[in-house]
Amino acid sequence: MSKIIEGLKYSESHEWVKVEGNIAYIGVTDFAQKEMGDITYVDMPEEGDDVIAGEEFGALESVKASSELISPVSGTVVLVNGELEDAPEKVNEDAYGAWIIKVEMSLPSELDALMDAAGYKANIGE
Repeated sequence: MSKIIEGLKYSESHEWVKVEGNIAYIGVTDFAQKEMGDITYVDMPEEGDDVIAGEEFGALESVKASSELISPVSGTVVLVNGELEDAPEKVNEDAYGAWIIKVEMSLPSELDALMDAAGYKANIGE
């Protein structure tokens, strides 16, 4: 059974969002990292890049596959998790601790389109 954290928002493409004011921390869910297997590389945007809800902002690569990262919100990347460049396995070790990017949201109302923990749990059939 996958770990799902209350209080976060979830996308159908298996990203999670933790909101602090106008900042969204974005990462991938425990379910997603289990499906991918051992993560070997995290492709991230640059600080200052814009991301758009529903569009690709990077990718995860594992020994099994490569998977696009889809932004759940629109805004500007204010920070990338540089630790993941040298230690992509942190996503496997703690999917909710290993955020990928921090985004200053331009349209916080986009959060309304995302699922809560119960909705995500139902979405993945757990």
